[in-house]
Amino acid sequence: MGNCLVAQSGGPTSVINATLAGVVMGNQLNPIYDTVYGGLHGIEGILQERLVDLTHMSEDENRILRQTPSSALGSCRYKLKRENIHDYEKLFEILDKYNIDTMFYIGGNDSMDTVYSLSQYAKQKGITKHQFVGCPKTVDNDLMVTDHCPGFASAAKVIATTQLQTWLDFNVYTRQEVFILETMGRDAGWLAASACTTGKVDLLVLPEEVFDPELFYEQVRQILAEKNKCYIVISEGVKFADGRYLAAGESKNDLFGHAVLGGAGQALKEMLLEHKVCDRAKVQEMSTLQRCYAPQQSLVDVDESFRLGMSAHMRSADKNFTGKMVGLTRKDTEEYDIDFFAIDASEVANHVKNFPLEWILDNYRGVTQEALDYFAPLMVGQPQIHLDEKGLPRYVKPFYHR
Repeated sequence: MGNCLVAQSGGPTSVINATLAGVVMGNQLNPIYDTVYGGLHGIEGILQERLVDLTHMSEDENRILRQTPSSALGSCRYKLKRENIHDYEKLFEILDKYNIDTMFYIGGNDSMDTVYSLSQYAKQKGITKHQFVGCPKTVDNDLMVTDHCPGFASAAKVIATTQLQTWLDFNVYTRQEVFILETMGRDAGWLAASACTTGKVDLLVLPEEVFDPELFYEQVRQILAEKNKCYIVISEGVKFADGRYLAAGESKNDLFGHAVLGGAGQALKEMLLEHKVCDRAKVQEMSTLQRCYAPQQSLVDVDESFRLGMSAHMRSADKNFTGKMVGLTRKDTEEYDIDFFAIDASEVANHVKNFPLEWILDNYRGVTQEALDYFAPLMVGQPQIHLDEKGLPRYVKPFYHR
């Protein structure tokens, strides 16, 4: 038998390691590969031959890995550019050196592009030994075709919980007040919209709709006149009609050329105060917390992420299974359930699944019942959190720190 390699890329989630645990456990139960290697820091680390052996992971470590947030193997923002042939040649040399048949890559849009480009390179060069399999993850829930992305439900649960708790907090005073909760979501408003599951959001601002300041001010004034309070949820990727971001960090780009966002909530607060829409406003930016707060994981999310890793491992037994991503589809049954399926990574890479416009209510007043029905089963349940002697959640020591 040959070996396999699993790596993680892009922004972490609180359940990304559950997929890793599923691949490892899958091979322990059904040994398709002699050795399961973990690639440290994604493609960037693999090109430096930074590999660890995960084959004989203990049952306890595998269980704790599933409740460990962030990327236990480390992540990267390294762009595998098609014109950089040296990277491709070096990567395939490393795969040959370690007798690696299959590479599992856990990530989002750019990671699925990596899966696609590596499989295409192999096809063009007539290389049949290596196969490349994508496992989706992203809190943004913006990958095409799959019903939802592992990682989204847990982040949505953290956001909804935070919305409810801060709503209770800011309502204790009789004074007039506006509260603004800012979530992640560069191009898609899934995370921000998930806050509406509490029924306590007054106004929702999503990147799918052009932001109209005057219309928005009017809505805030109406709500304040009705109840002296207004709770707003805004996505970081909201734009004006001319394409400018509300976010303060719009001028910087990351290694993939994406604008570095964050600050939409503060920008909105300043606009409301400047135009005397309200006298007082407070901003809560979810920032990193929404994707790494593992004690608030969705049990559904952890379970599906783990099973997806096992499904990807099982499918890789077919040596023709390459350039694919394993996705989730919702069964048409009364009780919520899903099936796993495979799709060409090219159908997912570099595309964005936006929050449906037909699910957005007019005048920033939230989302439709159809949207709430979509969210409802995803956040159900909470796994048992295993604690240490200090009463803190147990986590595996990151493999890149060993």
